[in-house]
Amino acid sequence: MASRTATDLVHPDRTQLRFTTVLAALSDPVRLAIVARLADVEPDGELACTTFALPVSKSTQSGHFKILREAGVIRQRDEGIRRLNRLRRDDLDAHFPGLLDLAIPQGRDVIANWDSKAR
Repeated sequence: MASRTATDLVHPDRTQLRFTTVLAALSDPVRLAIVARLADVEPDGELACTTFALPVSKSTQSGHFKILREAGVIRQRDEGIRRLNRLRRDDLDAHFPGLLDLAIPQGRDVIANWDSKAR
């Protein structure tokens, strides 16, 4: 069954990953938080878009996922009405060794900051 959306999921090939594009995708705190959450379910885990507790509207969330996907940071696939997300660690580590090791703790800090403000 196809997703409710008709969006073609564009994923750059590993050889098409560009450092500046990946860095731009990782430059936003919300996107860093998404990456950190996906890192927590690696190596085989996937999370549906709806499972992320992000402090932005649904349409803004969709935009963040699209930026990450088109930069090559995540891979998405539709399953029924859900869109599942997975971190492209192998591809990113092959081209930019250590980049995710720097980004993931930053994303965890963003999430911790949100959690502390919610209390």
